[in-house]
Amino acid sequence: MSSFPPASGSAGQHHAGVLAAAATGLCGFIERHGGDPDRVLGVSGIDPELLQHPTLSLALPNYCQVLEEAARQSGCDNFGLYYGQQFKPQGLGLLGYIGLCSATVEQALINFSRAFPLHQRNSLIRLVDEGEYYRFDYQVRHGAILNRRQDAELTLGMALNLIRHVLGSQWAPRAVHFEHPRPEQWHEHCKVFDAPVYFEQPCNSLLIAKRGLNRAMPEHDPALLLVMQDSLRQLSLSKPREPDIVDDTRAQIRRQLLVGEPVLEDIAEQMGLTSWSLQRRLRDQGLSFSAVVDKLRCELATHYLAQQQLPISDLAPLLGYSETSAFSRAFRRWFGVSPRQWRSQGRGAF
Repeated sequence: MSSFPPASGSAGQHHAGVLAAAATGLCGFIERHGGDPDRVLGVSGIDPELLQHPTLSLALPNYCQVLEEAARQSGCDNFGLYYGQQFKPQGLGLLGYIGLCSATVEQALINFSRAFPLHQRNSLIRLVDEGEYYRFDYQVRHGAILNRRQDAELTLGMALNLIRHVLGSQWAPRAVHFEHPRPEQWHEHCKVFDAPVYFEQPCNSLLIAKRGLNRAMPEHDPALLLVMQDSLRQLSLSKPREPDIVDDTRAQIRRQLLVGEPVLEDIAEQMGLTSWSLQRRLRDQGLSFSAVVDKLRCELATHYLAQQQLPISDLAPLLGYSETSAFSRAFRRWFGVSPRQWRSQGRGAF
């Protein structure tokens, strides 16, 4: 098993968010589903003017929020899924053309994965060689972003369309994985991807059989490919950003919660720090490690309770608790009521 890493150098670390090309056609799509684009953008803190310039940068939390808000206000629970279904590679701007200008479908996937960190920061994207197939992984890793289902479904739809651009609309992956819980209308996901779809997985992934990936890309253009790659690299260098220790810690904790209680030493090691150094840097922000864990659990608890199809009995392991009773005690400490009472009062509803 091997994976193709991002492009070399530190350019990807300097990107400010996600390029506005990722929102191509968004306002029109919101309107077609009965939503008010101005209201959706306003609530999400996005300047509509930015959407007119595909090489300008949107803050990633605002981008994920605008997709969730569009789903909520339009009443279309599968908004990201359908938005991704119609999203053509050309709409992704520089990143899309990097795929289109590649030599083969396989090389398009490799180049797309390598360039993605320059298009969107605070995200994992990798193409893992599993022998008979590739596993295309995607995951937002921004500690401030809790609601990211719509973005995940959109992004895997974008990757799907890059492949179908050459192999045809009947092409389907072996399977599709999503990290979020199964939504109510999950059968639609099976129809869109024409494949088995699994939820509550460690990562958002497409499993792509290698057969047919040697097909030539019709728009293959080596010279233009180099121009697109260089342009994206230059954009990523233009917006330096200092790492946010709280966001980075939250992102590591959220991944750890899926396997159990977060441990300071383990989280610090993942971040390339000593436990003492991580504690000191959090203390400089007026926080402790345990306080960051507790606040994130609290926010995630209300996030999961808002998903009515998710049984309350399933929440404890999602929050890193080994027993439901421990989760219930924590929830009463946060809100003075049980999770069941919270949901029955409608406080967990959108």
